[in-house]
Amino acid sequence: MSYGVSAALQTAIFQALTSDVVLAALVGANIFDAIPSGTAPSLYVTLGPEQTRDRSDGTGAGAEHRFTVSVVTDSAGFATAKQAAAAVSDALVDADLSLSRGTLVSLTFFRARAVRVAKGNVRRIDLTFRARVQDD
Repeated sequence: MSYGVSAALQTAIFQALTSDVVLAALVGANIFDAIPSGTAPSLYVTLGPEQTRDRSDGTGAGAEHRFTVSVVTDSAGFATAKQAAAAVSDALVDADLSLSRGTLVSLTFFRARAVRVAKGNVRRIDLTFRARVQDD
């Protein structure tokens, strides 16, 4: 197994999200690699946790990365968050990402979970994706 492709994959995912025009129309530049400190924007996207499993075989080293992208809003209801979550999904599913190390074999949607955070009006949708990579 190789975890060496992880940083390249994260960079490519972040670039795909920040360059997507539909997502930018919804969240602007509010796409982060970590939860913003201080006062958070009303609607934002953040890259979240990742789990990686070995998927090496006789042809070479490979891994499956399951990673989460979260859409967070303080808008009442889930409609705004769902629009942004759909744009995230559209930007990533089957995306042809160019990695600085390794090769992306596939990128698919795995699951989503929509929750109300704490007792306030904050809503969060966690989208989990599966990326299969090969370390060249």
